[in-house]
Amino acid sequence: MTANLASFTRAVLGLGAAVIGPVGCGSQAAAPLLSPSALQDPATCQGCHPTQFAQWSGSMHAYASEDPVFLAMNKRGQRETNGALGDFCVKCHAPVAVQQKLTADGLNLTALPAAAKGVTCFFCHAAASVDGSHNNPLGLAADGESLFGPFPDPLPGTPHKVSHSNLLDDLRPDSAAACGSCHDIVNQHGAAIERTFQEWQATLFAIPPNGHTCAGCHMPGQDGPAASTTTKKRRLHDHSLPGVDLALTPFPNADAQRQAVQTLIDPTLLTSVCFRPAAGSIEVDLDNAGAGHGFPSGASQDRRVWVEVTAFAGDQVIYQSGVPPAGQTVESAPDPDLWMIRDCMFGDDGSPVNMFWQAASFATNELPGSVMLTVTDPASFTKTHIKNVYPGGGARLGQVPDRISVKVHVKAIADEVLEDLVATGDLDANILPQIPTFTLASATVEWTTSKAKLVPGIEPPVTCVTPPGNVFRESPNMAKSNARCTR
Repeated sequence: MTANLASFTRAVLGLGAAVIGPVGCGSQAAAPLLSPSALQDPATCQGCHPTQFAQWSGSMHAYASEDPVFLAMNKRGQRETNGALGDFCVKCHAPVAVQQKLTADGLNLTALPAAAKGVTCFFCHAAASVDGSHNNPLGLAADGESLFGPFPDPLPGTPHKVSHSNLLDDLRPDSAAACGSCHDIVNQHGAAIERTFQEWQATLFAIPPNGHTCAGCHMPGQDGPAASTTTKKRRLHDHSLPGVDLALTPFPNADAQRQAVQTLIDPTLLTSVCFRPAAGSIEVDLDNAGAGHGFPSGASQDRRVWVEVTAFAGDQVIYQSGVPPAGQTVESAPDPDLWMIRDCMFGDDGSPVNMFWQAASFATNELPGSVMLTVTDPASFTKTHIKNVYPGGGARLGQVPDRISVKVHVKAIADEVLEDLVATGDLDANILPQIPTFTLASATVEWTTSKAKLVPGIEPPVTCVTPPGNVFRESPNMAKSNARCTR
């Protein structure tokens, strides 16, 4: 057990035990109100909300101040900007610590109490207003005691003030703005280096009444009592909050969190694989049908999504892309046809950079989120369908394949970014192998001569394997690969 985990656990057990007694917890009798300092400690919440606490305690929100990659980037960024980075990172990674003036730059996070670190219960549930569009403009309740939730009829007798707020109600679009306030980031040079909320706003997921807010996907619901001292059933939301990042050091619920990430991303892409005999080429079509925002999203400059394509004639591999040789990373391997999806960042001089504070501009080839299909806008039917042709440059396969395997992989943080941090002495090299590579189930497709169907109305002929219930539609949107960042 690491020192950070041990201190976190001691805080949970000690303070949790202190509040499990009769503090009110939803009883009908009036309960003494908890002090602001007690409310600000997640361990206090455990007494009445043990399920939500257990889920949150293994989440990336709880890990936000512990993440060694975040700590390394912040340390290096403060040094390279001579402190000008300030609270840019910790406003989202340790917002309560910033509010309490316990840190101005995050360099002392390891010395702070557990209750002040991470994105805590109090920070989200005390949010009273969204006073901007990015870089955490959330305004908390001025009295330091009021908490908010999704229920219009909170039970009497709770040990804290509580009322309904649209910002905490997943059925209200306002709740997406609350999430988006930390998940849209603009750096000091004006570069929008994270745009998840903007991306969501451009999709059909943002259109009421049938859209989905952030919590609709990242906090799936089930019915049950909201607190341990009541039997009243409500629609509760999972506080594990999976995305694509994972804890890289010992932390609670690691296996469950990894499975939650896999489950979340598995259905993201609809994938079609075609072969055009006349051209001797393979076509892969990716449709971001499930993400609710771009794919990848968040810190897309750190993400790496790539497509693996392997063609066989019998047992012989006749073509391959997206499979680096042993001992090489997907970024470093020579692969002229590699389809890599990510953001590229560029410094003032136009050269590519790896660190967000260095970026003056960016270029993205992310897969856009789903849009509303309208007959008055024919482009809406193919806008999110991005295709790539293999081999590239008009070349042909040397043989006709009888089997084509396609997979899409995603890695939350690229090897080259991690190696850059190791090279400057800011990150332990032992962290590198802890970053997993996920393979999306919905984008794992096999084309065979027996499975493929001739697409009617297309000449020269093309045979395709498409997702169940989907019809292949020609897309004019040719992929751009960001395997190498160039202007």
